[in-house]
Amino acid sequence: MIRYSLSCERGHAFESWFASSSAYDKQAKRGLVACPVCGSTKVDKAIMAPRLARSDKTIDVPAPTPAAAPTPAAAPEPQGTEPVAMISPQERELRTKLKELRDHLVKNSENVGRKFPEQARKMHYGEMKHRSIYGEASPQEAKELYEEGVEFHPLPILPDERN
Repeated sequence: MIRYSLSCERGHAFESWFASSSAYDKQAKRGLVACPVCGSTKVDKAIMAPRLARSDKTIDVPAPTPAAAPTPAAAPEPQGTEPVAMISPQERELRTKLKELRDHLVKNSENVGRKFPEQARKMHYGEMKHRSIYGEASPQEAKELYEEGVEFHPLPILPDERN
């Protein structure tokens, strides 16, 4: 698993986990990586500070916050407006399928909230009966589950769409 700091064309910064660098590249190329704030699929990797290890301790160097480019896209929005985008029919179909998948999973699963890592781990090791669940996990908890071989997937989250 690899965590990338990302930013969209509007300057929104966010993080996401990917199975590998090539997995990020493939998803980004297909327009599957979207900003959770505005939904833009024009996303780039932001500058990341490396984690420096020394024999006596580990130092985390904070990554600089990406500066907004002086373009019309980064200009402040006038009062009473919302960001808009035009998407292709293929992207609209993909978003519809992702929403249907999320709705199906939520409807047919139990929300275990912050107990997700514990419950998923117990099912993986046969300590409890397997059932469909969803909930919350920190990036560290997700990494640990992945390293233990627990199969799980993030729920797709899309900005609200108005039809």
